[in-house]
Amino acid sequence: MEERLGIAGSGGIACGLAALAAPRAEVLLWARSPQSAARAREAVRAGAGEDAAIQVDTDPGVLAGASFVVEAIVEDHDVKVGVLLDLHRRLAAEAVLATTTSSLSIEALAEASGRPDRFLGLHVFNPVSKMALVELAFPPAATEDTRRRALALCQALDKIAVEVPDRPGFVVNRLLFPFLFDAVRLLETSGLEPEQVDTCMKLGAGHPMGPLALLDLVGLDVAQAIGEAIAADVPERVRTMAREGALGRKAGRGFYAYG
Repeated sequence: MEERLGIAGSGGIACGLAALAAPRAEVLLWARSPQSAARAREAVRAGAGEDAAIQVDTDPGVLAGASFVVEAIVEDHDVKVGVLLDLHRRLAAEAVLATTTSSLSIEALAEASGRPDRFLGLHVFNPVSKMALVELAFPPAATEDTRRRALALCQALDKIAVEVPDRPGFVVNRLLFPFLFDAVRLLETSGLEPEQVDTCMKLGAGHPMGPLALLDLVGLDVAQAIGEAIAADVPERVRTMAREGALGRKAGRGFYAYG
């Protein structure tokens, strides 16, 4: 892999991307706290092996030597902009910045980042190790070199890249989340259990995971944020669960209980 990859974040997407890249090149990962750094090290080594070439630090300066940095933090424009601006000041002029958002404007983030010509949306899917698709969204100012390097990174990670328009939800989430929310409304009005709805969609439609289990995997708070960004009708049950902390797998409870 031609890039020295940096990752800002320590959640599922960040760690999944780091674990995928670590056997191919040195990876630098910034985590906000010692606890999240320890979890990130454990997750990456579980996915890539004990000899994974990864450096994890709570100092964002760890990313200064990266040539291609992927921001994978909370889905909030202002928070992302703060991190992107800090990275812009630390990185070499030729370094590329990418964001994993699928619901925020790539052009707006690019302009706010300080390097709109070397910026893109790089939307990878969870679990990163299994999902082949990457949605790439470029702002108008992106250079041909930025486009080439983004495509080369995807190829080096054995991903299939599809360039998509810069609109909330891109392609997959724009089509997917209205369907997921419909499954929640069906659950509320049918008397069915989550397992029954999910089994129907797995066996009857060939889905690898049912819609309610998928919402748990995504996280109910993230699902709500994406739904609002694409102007979908977010069910009140999703809002209530998010408010009460029943966020899915990461919280140990959602539509299902996780031990």
